Amino acid sequence: MPKRDVFSFPFSRIYPLLVSKVEKKGRSKSDVDSVITWLFGYSEEEISEMVESDISYLSFLTSAPNPNSKRFEKKGRVCGIKVEEIEDERERDMRILDLMVDEIAKGKALKRIFMEE
Repeated sequence: MPKRDVFSFPFSRIYPLLVSKVEKKGRSKSDVDSVITWLFGYSEEEISEMVESDISYLSFLTSAPNPNSKRFEKKGRVCGIKVEEIEDERERDMRILDLMVDEIAKGKALKRIFMEE
């Protein structure tokens, strides 16, 4: 079976995986929504609409209404890859979202995740 590019997956397939990851650790869907809002500028209503649509993960990333310029200040590793060293902006955005969801799952406070402390 050929390997599918994650960017071609529907966002509606990715989002529940992100939510499940944090819920297993006692956190909530609203924490994931807060991260998506901070990173990309989507409202909770827009996130819900996209989950119900057939938008691809790539389109979700490239259609962000107000990407936060501070997102590129995030540092850390996802799957052994340093996010700050990723050159492709869309791949970096995807990995930063993964990193921030991992931080939620590890119990980190949203203020710290958003670099407000």
